[in-house]
Amino acid sequence: MILDTIAEKTRIRIAAKKQVFPLENLRREAEKREKNTGFPLEQALAAEGLSFICEIKKASPSRGLIAPDFPYLEIAAAYEAAGAAAISVLTEPEFFLGSDSYLREIAGCVSVPVLRKDFTVDAYMIYEAKLLGAAAVLLICAILTEEELKSFIALADSLGLSALVEAHDEKEVEMALRCGARILGVNNRDLKTFRVDITNSVRLRQLVPPHILFVSESGMKTPEDIRILRENGTNAVLIGETLMRSPDKRRELDRLRGNL
Repeated sequence: MILDTIAEKTRIRIAAKKQVFPLENLRREAEKREKNTGFPLEQALAAEGLSFICEIKKASPSRGLIAPDFPYLEIAAAYEAAGAAAISVLTEPEFFLGSDSYLREIAGCVSVPVLRKDFTVDAYMIYEAKLLGAAAVLLICAILTEEELKSFIALADSLGLSALVEAHDEKEVEMALRCGARILGVNNRDLKTFRVDITNSVRLRQLVPPHILFVSESGMKTPEDIRILRENGTNAVLIGETLMRSPDKRRELDRLRGNL
């Protein structure tokens, strides 16, 4: 499964980073940063109505190169101007052609919270996210044990970072809730076939208590998709490829909101 391959490559990447800058040094630097952040991603997603987390990514394993021309700072500014509640930035370098520097620069030039979208397999990456200026990290149930997930949520909390905990099925939703997830994302993409079905979010929403922020991830392409999710009690949608392929981000968001 591609997710396991990416996770393993990520472990190798982080092991190499630790050789250059040890975990203890990184931890000390991260703990110097402001911890009483107020968890801005959670505040943003708790607002009335359905929020949009707009993603910046150059490529993906399922779609290949999405954005040959990649003015990521311009894209971030366009998202913010169009009313994005938050911005998600891919930092995984091999399969998504992401970069830590994209996140650092984007976080420095927008006022909305920024999510580090990567395959968190080590506490090192959470300390990194803090130093890069992220407001939140992604934690994927499918590549973590329950003990790791609980530990990573606690670590993120201690640094003032939110955790978007991603699930794909009933068992993972239950795992996320047991571990104390406050933001639960359901990925609509089948990790084995890459097929996308937004009814995955519709179905799994019923398992999530109303006080937990609920995010639908992947596959939203039409105003009808957004309407279905809004009516199902979804707090936010995370949209990447549809926006990345659009030359006019503001117009595309207006279209998805049903304003055109």
